[in-house]
Amino acid sequence: MKHLLHSLEASLALSPVGVAVELPDGARLGDANADLRLRFRDRMAVVALAMGEIGNVGAAIVEGRVALEGSMRQLMTAAAALLKLNPTHEGPATGWQRVLLRARSMAAHTLSHDARNIQFHYDLSDDFYALWLDPRRVYSCAYYRTPDMSLAQAQEAKLDHICRKLLLRPGDRFLDIGAGWGGLLLWAAQEYGVDATGITLSRNQHAHVQRRIEERGLQGRVRMQLLDYRELQVEQPFDKIASVGMFEHVGRSQMERYFATVHRLLRPGGLLLNHGITSGGLDNPRLGAGLGDFIERYIFPGGELLHVSTVLHNMARAGLEMVDTENLRPHYARTLWAWSDALEARQDEARSVLVAQHGKERGEKALRAYRLYLAGCALAFERGWTALHQMLAVRPTGHVEDGVLKGAQSDYPFSRAYMYEGPAATH
Repeated sequence: MKHLLHSLEASLALSPVGVAVELPDGARLGDANADLRLRFRDRMAVVALAMGEIGNVGAAIVEGRVALEGSMRQLMTAAAALLKLNPTHEGPATGWQRVLLRARSMAAHTLSHDARNIQFHYDLSDDFYALWLDPRRVYSCAYYRTPDMSLAQAQEAKLDHICRKLLLRPGDRFLDIGAGWGGLLLWAAQEYGVDATGITLSRNQHAHVQRRIEERGLQGRVRMQLLDYRELQVEQPFDKIASVGMFEHVGRSQMERYFATVHRLLRPGGLLLNHGITSGGLDNPRLGAGLGDFIERYIFPGGELLHVSTVLHNMARAGLEMVDTENLRPHYARTLWAWSDALEARQDEARSVLVAQHGKERGEKALRAYRLYLAGCALAFERGWTALHQMLAVRPTGHVEDGVLKGAQSDYPFSRAYMYEGPAATH
């Protein structure tokens, strides 16, 4: 233990921000005058900090075994300095490890498990999410088209960016897989005149979007279904499909089935926009340093990240042709910091909401977990441990003459100009 404490003291001295550490026996390490203070009630949490297992330290904070004082931005700066290894630098899994990982993934992604996992996260509390999301409650990476944009403006820019990429036109049959609180679904319907269908596994989100559809008088042109993507059956395939912030929940073992389902639901020549978090590392099944375990336990049970190359491989196997891929990684870092700052500013309200809905112990734990999750994910995107890719794909028609260019075999013009130039399409 003495050696670990010496190592910890040396690491604290290298941190760009001062950190004061109080050990369970009352001994103190680090900068006694620092604004960032960690009071340990558990020796194993001290060992985790000394070993650079910052995710495990985060778990100890959530469980109340470490008391935290200071800002999330200070904490993340210190956390990055205390890491011993890059969380993505794990070697490739062995043959047996791959078999075990696949078996676990298959067990975790049954219809019933996926429904419970989604409800665990998204049904925590609508009032809680409303405190730190933008007014449309868009819970995915924003698009800061210009540096001076507010979060709300950047989220609207993202919604429009997706609609432009999909070449949405009035009358298009549009599907939003994992439609959240309806931001994209309603934007596409109101600004682009599409016939829109959304699906979700969250009861709270389903009820919220139903209310918004009625408030806007969009019944008949917009619908929201409480449904797993694997159970969606349609008589006529969709012209355009978006999946935003959803495929992270699909699981490695289900990825081929996911894209095969999208292929089935998309008409020949139609477009898919798959927007989601990807792994920064090629081989690691989850982030190291205890970060992946923290997310699995407290935030997204069953979540699995794949490298973009693996995603595109599965997409191609399903018969979908990738025509454009864009990495918005730093946009997500800025989005997450905006969410984190908003939650920090409204901690008291957030605590009241969560305690009222879940009781004192669970409510307090949830608040501590989300404070760490939002800031920790911002750090991960800044450092490149995770990324955010928008992958635009088509289902080729198989007819060389189809499209604006010979061989296009789709609605895609094989030019990016339409994504960025000219006014947005309106109904």
